[in-house]
Amino acid sequence: MHTDLPRWVERVISVPRFAPYLGALSGDRLVAWDLYQWNVQVSEAFYGPLHCLEICLRNAEHDQLRNRFGTDDWWRVAPLNMSEAAKVTAAKQKLARKDVRRPSADDVVTELSFGFWVSLLSRKYDRHLWVPALHRAFPYYSGSRESLRDNLQAMVFLRNRIMHHEPIHHRHLAADHVKIYTLLGYVEPQFASWLRAFDRVPEVLARRPEGTRR
Repeated sequence: MHTDLPRWVERVISVPRFAPYLGALSGDRLVAWDLYQWNVQVSEAFYGPLHCLEICLRNAEHDQLRNRFGTDDWWRVAPLNMSEAAKVTAAKQKLARKDVRRPSADDVVTELSFGFWVSLLSRKYDRHLWVPALHRAFPYYSGSRESLRDNLQAMVFLRNRIMHHEPIHHRHLAADHVKIYTLLGYVEPQFASWLRAFDRVPEVLARRPEGTRR
């Protein structure tokens, strides 16, 4: 290892986890270390916007579905497929392990994943969820359900990479950032405007280390 690179880096981070950074930079260990550190920083910066997008999506969909089915725990009567029904069951089991004996509908909603809410926009739910209810969750959107779902699914993928500490430096992160705001704007443009006041992503993107841009 290069003498200027901390000797503990590969030992603590692990060789396999550091390898994608080395591979992206033709084995230059010092620049790869700079890229690794920046990847941590930009992942941290994206957490806030992605957090807001997930919260916004789940609450917008939840509001429309409880209106549609006339109950806060709409999943009891909605025609969910086996996959989504299993996710609701898993959310309840997780709450039980937390000793939440009588979970409220809001408790369950909080436990359901970003991916769950995006899955409700799948083609299989066109007739029973999208047409009668979920399209109203996006009052400022006029495109196809499929395009909306695909863009949200891309953000689920980004969120999961960040939460599992995976590299995101290879992505077109500026485009990802724009996409988050576009999706937020479909639900509530004022929420998107509020977020910009403390969003650190543009600042961190501008600090990408020299020699790591592809």
